[in-house]
Amino acid sequence: MSLMTDLSERFRALFRRDRADRELDEEMAFHLERDMADRIARGADPSEARRQALIAIGGVDQVKEAVREARGIRPLEDLAADLRHAVRALGASPVFVLTVILVLGGALGAATALFAVADSTLLSDDRYGVSDRLVRIYQGNGPDSRWSLSSVDALALLEQQKSFDAVGLVRRTDVALSGTGAPERAGAGWGTAGFFAAAGARTEAGRLIAPSDEPESAPSVAVVSHAFAAERFGDQPAVGRDLVVDGIHHTIIGVLPRGVTELAGIRSRIWLPLKIKTPARRGPFWLRGIGRLRPGVSLSAASADLAGISARIFPLWASSFRDQSARMTPVPLRESILGDAPKRLGLFAGAVGLVWLIALANVATLMLVRASAREQELAIRMALGASRGRIVRMLITDSLVLTLAAGLAGLAAAGTGIQVARAVAPDLPHIADASLNADAWLFVLAAAITSGMLVSLPALFASLSGRAGSVRVDTRRAGRDRRTSRVRAVLVAAEFALALPLLVSACWFLQSLWRLQAVDPGFTAAGAVTLNVELAGPRYADGKARAAFWQRLEDRAREMPGISAAGFGADVPPDDPDDVNNFDLIDRPARGGGEPTAPWNFLRPGFLDALGVRLLEGRDFTTAEYASDAPTVLVSASWARRYFPGESAVGRKMISGGCTTCPLTEVVGVVSDVKYQGLDGNSDAVYQPATPGDAYSFHLLARTAASEDDVIRALTNAVHSIDAEVLVESSTLRARLGDALTEPRHWTALVGGFATAAGMLAALGVFGLMSYVVRQQRREIGVRLALGATPAAMTMMVVTRGVKYAIAGSAAGAGLALLAGRWLVSSSFGIRSADGLTVFGIATALALTAAIASWWPGHQAGRVRLLEAMSGE
Repeated sequence: MSLMTDLSERFRALFRRDRADRELDEEMAFHLERDMADRIARGADPSEARRQALIAIGGVDQVKEAVREARGIRPLEDLAADLRHAVRALGASPVFVLTVILVLGGALGAATALFAVADSTLLSDDRYGVSDRLVRIYQGNGPDSRWSLSSVDALALLEQQKSFDAVGLVRRTDVALSGTGAPERAGAGWGTAGFFAAAGARTEAGRLIAPSDEPESAPSVAVVSHAFAAERFGDQPAVGRDLVVDGIHHTIIGVLPRGVTELAGIRSRIWLPLKIKTPARRGPFWLRGIGRLRPGVSLSAASADLAGISARIFPLWASSFRDQSARMTPVPLRESILGDAPKRLGLFAGAVGLVWLIALANVATLMLVRASAREQELAIRMALGASRGRIVRMLITDSLVLTLAAGLAGLAAAGTGIQVARAVAPDLPHIADASLNADAWLFVLAAAITSGMLVSLPALFASLSGRAGSVRVDTRRAGRDRRTSRVRAVLVAAEFALALPLLVSACWFLQSLWRLQAVDPGFTAAGAVTLNVELAGPRYADGKARAAFWQRLEDRAREMPGISAAGFGADVPPDDPDDVNNFDLIDRPARGGGEPTAPWNFLRPGFLDALGVRLLEGRDFTTAEYASDAPTVLVSASWARRYFPGESAVGRKMISGGCTTCPLTEVVGVVSDVKYQGLDGNSDAVYQPATPGDAYSFHLLARTAASEDDVIRALTNAVHSIDAEVLVESSTLRARLGDALTEPRHWTALVGGFATAAGMLAALGVFGLMSYVVRQQRREIGVRLALGATPAAMTMMVVTRGVKYAIAGSAAGAGLALLAGRWLVSSSFGIRSADGLTVFGIATALALTAAIASWWPGHQAGRVRLLEAMSGE
């Protein structure tokens, strides 16, 4: 009880002391100003009048200190007094406070969202479990040309390498899980024992995949994640349970620890043993190599080791792979996982940084205007004995209270920002893990404090420079210091300088999206549906069983009412193709062994008709070619123009897939272009007939004039009527075309949103500044009007001044905009170089925006009346 009484007494004492301080300040300020006014009226210089008045009062500092000691006021409590003063002062200006919180809070929210995404994506805390010694091993013939390893590379790597503690192979595919109802698709990782050792994997129950699980004759086993085991089996032990993967029964032998969702950057809930068969040729290239460097072995030493292995195996397999320049190369796994993520986050960071700087300039301008309005108050405080340090601390406290409140608002906005980032770039590594964790809280706290210090600098400069330390009886001259006006002008011009690059970038992104949408994909998306059908399991191990399934489905699809054309293909545009093959033209052999590549689509009759591809030259495949492995191909018109410009490609022959012992592949026809490598890629494509018994999966493409949804349901029912456990995924070409434009649309919307915010902040800045200028110069404007100036002339004077700020800022930002344009060229479609005309157009638009924002203050200036201005002052 005594503790509560003591606290209560302390709070009452603080309240009494604060009220007494205010009364003391007001009383001494009254006496000081009255004494100064009398002395100035008698002809004394203002500075001398202040000195004499202070002497007459009798030593302000000593009097106040004595009063403080008598009332129990201690210097250590000044901070609490500053905080109380800041809250009271800001509470008297709710519009100003709300404006600052909205402007700066939005910028801090975007910055915090960016930090959270970068923290989850850029491996800041090694959340991938990737050490600096872990590398991915590629096959390639240059830094910009890398691909996966072949079985030949993999076996040679396992047998001959000397640089790694552990090395293994892995691939990731989608599999069908069945046995408990309708099959479901799941991602599965297929790895050798060496892969799990290199990745540093552990289990919480059971064991990992071992070398004894890798032979073809070994029993089928699986390792699952903790989350998968809990979802499937609840609290029951998972080890020893049966799991049906692609129709084959697997025994679960191990469960990974809780929270482990990926190994070496590969996310999967199911892990199966990778069984590498004895290769018949060098290709195909389908495996990822993962290795952990031995202690003391550098990346360059490992590169030399792998290059030696490549050189030794090349002559053994030269008949099926002729690129002698290709070498196995180690790349830090962290770099491999991130890919272009740093560049994409750099674009995000650039936009956020510019908006944050514009927000700082805007808030600094508002703080400067507010400080100018408080100039007389600060002068009186200094006259009453407040030191410059105390004034500085009070102003900084005001700023920090504001920016910390903006930081709290920013935290609320950051959650939305993270959701926007996930929508814009869903494929960024680990973006799903981005959250407002403790690190994000610390970041926004640091950013808010930094912002508070920065926005207070102009106000400190204005308040403590020149005559700010003296009490001015002529209050009409407050805030007219030329240096303060220049600082305000520079801040507003800086807002336009920073807004220009963002607006120009948004314009370039918009142009890129518009041109991308105008690209002809080579097909009509409306009325085309596609089903991805996959066969797996023991019943489809035989080619005859697979051929029978595809033939039955093909017949049923063509017999359905409303379907005008249907056929199977390995790939469906416009996404990146799954099958890319290398080739070497007999007429124009590749130099140095580096063979060109192209999308290579294996198809069945009716596929090109359903897609809408036209035969331009030569002939189509025959029935006999579809029934055999005939080495004939159709090529796109772009492919023909690229390799045989001005000539006919029909009849030309090539070596396909590097297989020099295989029959030569002949071009029998040229067809119209289709985009297989994305809408921004080239239109090269090669089509080859597929025998139905060779394929485990196909895309069934059907053209219809009926309802797309009804046709998808009918085709899905047809698949399941043949085999209820076959996995089917359906889509439409219209949806696939929309998906190809989703990411460009999101990035355009994101940059456009930041640019719009930047433009609005710049307009708000010039509006606020010109409104303040008009208020401060009401007397001068009134005199001009009284002497014959027209209201329109006053309006034009204010508008012209605002436009000058925009022009000056745009001129300063033009160089930055052109520099950003050079960087954005590689991220845009159809933008080949920085466009000066666009920069000029945006600068003109900013000048027009400044004119519009300045019109209302100018209009108010034209309505000023001299007598009202003088009486108001």
